[in-house]
Amino acid sequence: MRARQRVEVEVDFFGFCLQDADDTAVPVPYPEARSSAGFVAVLEGRIDVESAGHTHTAYLDVEVWDAPAPPAEEREAWEERAEAELGCTSGELAVWAAAGPMSDHIHLADHARRWGVRLYCTGREAVRPLAEQGVPEGIERYLAQFWPLTG
Repeated sequence: MRARQRVEVEVDFFGFCLQDADDTAVPVPYPEARSSAGFVAVLEGRIDVESAGHTHTAYLDVEVWDAPAPPAEEREAWEERAEAELGCTSGELAVWAAAGPMSDHIHLADHARRWGVRLYCTGREAVRPLAEQGVPEGIERYLAQFWPLTG
């Protein structure tokens, strides 16, 4: 693993997104064309993630790998998992909610490339009722593993 980072995600309207920090590389910026069809939806330059809670703070741990796909993460009892591909022209991802971008960026590389990403989530069942009563913090947790794709 080359890098690890934790980001606090201000989830709103049951979701957030990881989007190329270069807005010109994202033809349809978040939250436009957002799909709530499943845990993860991929659009050009962005990955939309559906949360189980309306408004809350989730923790997102990000791992950036240099090698092919890392081994599957099995240390947690993950409630959701998905795998996708993402193009990132800037080498950095911004974290967005419906209210707009958050201050933290995720550094993937110093140049453009395509990435494989594996997303995991836990705490979904617990955050659902808590987010109906308040704004919980750190109950829903995510892991995103990124690795470069060749070809």
